[in-house]
Amino acid sequence: MKKPDYVAIAKEYMRGVLDGSVPACSFVKQAVQRQLNDLRRWGPEGGDYYFDEKEASRPCWFIENLTHTKGELAGRAIHLEPWQCFLLTTLFGWKSKAGNRRFRSAYVEVGRGNGKSTLLSGIGLFCLCADHEPGAEVYSFATTREQAKIVFGDAQTMARGNRALQEAYGLEVTAHALYVPATNSTFQAKSAEGSTLDGLNTHLAIIDELHAHKKRDVFDVVETSLGKRRNSLMVSITTAGVDRTGICYEQRTLVTKILSGSLQDESYFGIIYTLDPDDDWKSDEALAKANPNWGVSVRPEVIRALQAKAIATPSAENNFKTKHLDVWCNADVGWMDMKAWDACADESLDESDFDGEPCWLGLDLASTSDMTAKVKIFQRKIDGSSHYYLFGDYWLPRTAIERGVNSQYQGWEYLGYLHVCEGPVTDFAEIRDSILEDCGRYSVQSVAYDPFQAVQLSKELSDDGVPMVLCKQTVANLSDPMKQFQALVLDHRLHFNGDPVLTWMVSNVVCHVDVKENIYPRKDAPENKIDGVVAGIMALSRALLNDEHRAMDLNEFLKL
Repeated sequence: MKKPDYVAIAKEYMRGVLDGSVPACSFVKQAVQRQLNDLRRWGPEGGDYYFDEKEASRPCWFIENLTHTKGELAGRAIHLEPWQCFLLTTLFGWKSKAGNRRFRSAYVEVGRGNGKSTLLSGIGLFCLCADHEPGAEVYSFATTREQAKIVFGDAQTMARGNRALQEAYGLEVTAHALYVPATNSTFQAKSAEGSTLDGLNTHLAIIDELHAHKKRDVFDVVETSLGKRRNSLMVSITTAGVDRTGICYEQRTLVTKILSGSLQDESYFGIIYTLDPDDDWKSDEALAKANPNWGVSVRPEVIRALQAKAIATPSAENNFKTKHLDVWCNADVGWMDMKAWDACADESLDESDFDGEPCWLGLDLASTSDMTAKVKIFQRKIDGSSHYYLFGDYWLPRTAIERGVNSQYQGWEYLGYLHVCEGPVTDFAEIRDSILEDCGRYSVQSVAYDPFQAVQLSKELSDDGVPMVLCKQTVANLSDPMKQFQALVLDHRLHFNGDPVLTWMVSNVVCHVDVKENIYPRKDAPENKIDGVVAGIMALSRALLNDEHRAMDLNEFLKL
C-alpha cells in the first residue's frame, strides 16, 4: 500500500470547509482558520513553532495499518476520513524550537457514531509504540471501569489481531495491559472506581466522554500527571452533555475562546462539530454538519429515523440533539406531545363500562399541599393490540384550595373531578374506602404504591385482602413505563375520559434524562402538580407486566 499524503488530504479538507463545499459549523471553520493562520505565521522552520509534515503523517500511517474491531468493517483496515487526517496532522505535526510537542491538550467534541473510540484506540497504540517515548505510560480514563475499558478494549483487540504490529514493536497483549518490553511502555484502563490515580507519570491520557464526569477530580489528577514529561498529551473526546457546571463544559468554553481568538493558548488544540444557532435541527443539512462521518460510519437512514422520533416525541428531542447533533441541552425537557394527548380523550368513556374487568391501580399519596392521586387502568385487546384506559381520582385538603395557588381547583371541585378533604390534611380513610369500593366493583389485580406516607394505609389495605405492591418512585422503576406511557399515547392506544385534572398534570411533567438515557418525571415548579401522572405510570407498569406474562404464556402454549 502506497503511503498517502495525509497533509495534502488535510489541506484539501481545510479548503472545503472554508469554501463551503464541506458542511461545517463556525467552530470547525475557526479551527481550520487557526491552522491556516499558524502555517502562514510560522512556516515550515520559523518562529516559535514549526510544522513537521513527516511527524504529522506518522500517526495517520500507523493508524491506517490497524484494523477495525467491530461491526461490518471488523477485520478490515482503518481508513481515515479527511477530518480525521486534519485532526491528527494538526495535533501531532507542530513542534517547538526544542523539538517538543506543541499541543499538550486536545478537546474534540463530536456526536455519537463518528468513530471516536476507534480513533482514540489508534492514538493510544501509536503513543505506546511509535511516539519515540521511553517508558511511555498510556491511560484510558473514564468515570466507570466499563467506560474506561471501551477504548482500551478496542486497542487490545486491534493489537491482538495484528501480528505485524506485535512483531515490529515487541508488543505483548495481556488481559489488563498492553506492554512493550523494549521501551518499558504500558497502556492501561483507569477509572475513578477503585483505581489509584495518584503517582502517575502520564505520556498520553485519553479521556472518553468527558461530559459524563460529574466531578473534576479525575481530570485534575490527570492534568497534574502530565507535567513530568516534555511530550505528554491529554486528549478528551466527548459528545455534548447537559451539565453546564461540570468540567466538560468548562473545557468547551475554554476551547471556544481559543478558537474565537479572545484567548491565546498555543498548547491547546480544540475542535467542536455541532450546529450553528440559526440551523434547523430537523434538516438534512444539520445532520451532515454535525456529523463529519456522515454517510460513512454515521448511516443517514438510521439517524433520520431517530430524528423523526425526536420530532414526534418531545422527551426524545434533547437526547437526540446532545448525542447526534452535539448540542448542549437541559437535562429536564418537556415530556408529552399535548396534541397527541388531547387526541386520546374520549368523553364517552365511563368507569361503569369496565365493571368486573381486571384493573390495576397506582397510588401516589400526599398529606398537605400535594394532591393524592389514585389512577385506575383497564386493558382491552383491539385488533390484536393492547389498549389501555385511564381513570383518575384526586384528593386535596381544603386549606390547599383556599391558598389559591391554582384558580381551577374550585371549578374542578364543583364539577366533581376533585375530592376535597375538609381541614389541613388529606383524610386517608377516604382513600382506603375508595380503594375497597374499587375492589368490590372491579377485579383489582394490584395496587402499586410508594412507601412514602403509605406505610399505615398499605398495611390496613393488605389486612383487608387488597393486593398491595410496593413500587418505589425510582428511575429504575419509572423509566421504562414512562417511555411506554408516552409511546402508547403517540400510538393512540391509551385512552382517558377527558379528565381536565389529568390533562393539566400531564402538561406539567418535564422529564429528566440521565447519561444512560433513563427518564424520570419531574415538575419545574411546586405548584405544577404531577401526582396523577406518577400514579398512572405506576399502574401502567403493573398492567404492562401482566401483558408480558400473558404473551409469554401464549407463546409457551403455542410451542406445545
